[in-house]
Amino acid sequence: MDVDIIVLGINHKTAPVEVREKLAFTEKELERALNFSQDIDRLLETVIISTCNRTEVYGVVEGLSDSKRSVIDFLTQFKDIEEEKLKNCFYLYRGYEAMVHLFEVATGLDSMVLGETEILGQVKESYQKSMETDRANTVFHALFRQALTVGKRVHRETEINDHAASVSYVAVILANKIFQTISDQKIMVIGAGEMAQLTLKHLCDKRVKDLIIVNRSLEQANKLAGLFNGRVVGYNYLFDMLLEADIVISSTSAPHFVVDRERMENVMARRGNKKIFLIDIAVPRDIDPQVKDIDGVYLYNIDDLQAVLESNMKERELAAKKAKKIIHEEAQEFQNWLNARRVVPLIKALRDRGEDIRLDHLERTMDKLKGLSEKEKKVIENLSKNIINDFLREPVLRLKEMAAEENSEESIDNLCNLFDLDIDIEKEKRLKAKKSDRG
Repeated sequence: MDVDIIVLGINHKTAPVEVREKLAFTEKELERALNFSQDIDRLLETVIISTCNRTEVYGVVEGLSDSKRSVIDFLTQFKDIEEEKLKNCFYLYRGYEAMVHLFEVATGLDSMVLGETEILGQVKESYQKSMETDRANTVFHALFRQALTVGKRVHRETEINDHAASVSYVAVILANKIFQTISDQKIMVIGAGEMAQLTLKHLCDKRVKDLIIVNRSLEQANKLAGLFNGRVVGYNYLFDMLLEADIVISSTSAPHFVVDRERMENVMARRGNKKIFLIDIAVPRDIDPQVKDIDGVYLYNIDDLQAVLESNMKERELAAKKAKKIIHEEAQEFQNWLNARRVVPLIKALRDRGEDIRLDHLERTMDKLKGLSEKEKKVIENLSKNIINDFLREPVLRLKEMAAEENSEESIDNLCNLFDLDIDIEKEKRLKAKKSDRG
């Protein structure tokens, strides 16, 4: 049976958040949706990837005609949304292009942040959910396992992850370069919003042991301290803590400077001008830019980090070219495997035809040769097997080679006609249908 691989989806490049949220799947919805997909005509296997930036439905579809229809029907019926409202947001890939797209998703090449690794875990979770609901079978077992392998290979063999890809991460990398290692430094984070939270996460990844969190809201600061093993200091003690800190990363939403020049001069006098690194990733800025003129103070703002970030993204884009080469190698390998599956029933039919001929002639020969010993009978039977195997070796090999070639349908059909295999293939389908009915 001919099958097609298809992916239909929307992402951050094709649809605004108000559209993406309508098609997002909660964890509870995902299981129901996968079960629902069983009733969609010609949709044999289903995997759904749903994140904040994308919703994609991957399908193994029976036959090569109108495969898009099956997946659109599934998505619009389950989500109860009109197809007309979505038609300009969808992208569709099938066959080889669908394989390449999945591999690009798994490697982070299709992510908002080029090369990010979180998506690989999300692809794995989506595949596992399909396995749990029996919606991933032979084709998707092979495809998604290969996608996970490709994701790991790209991150192992390219430098796509070696360069910081967010401002908060650049801030941590910069701090790490300043001190070569920051795990033993005293680091203060001012603020407790999203950017501060991301910064704390990156600091924890660097195994920083002494994290100080300063924020006006102690409740929010305590939440972050619990998550990232930090200690909370009240906002009134900000300048006292500046006496101790080696690195300060500030990210508040204050409309004015949190650290001004006059008070920072006082801090540095009390520190004996021991150097301190201030990294201001807030907009508007938290730290008075004149602070950088004070001896011992090293100040970096978000524009400084942005320049590093842009340079890093160029490095990631170079790595992405290498990654795409790997992806196309792997996609071609999977395409060859998928093509080879098409000829498996033909090879079986060819061997069955040969076996029928062998047994027919063997039986007639044995009837004519009376009084043979068991050993002699075995010799004749083995001879008949060897003749058939030798005769079929080249046709079977040629079928496998044809499967790997593009536009090989006509050549395969010609070979099938040459050996009159159509009857056997139809017989095979009828046998499978009978087994399915019994099951």
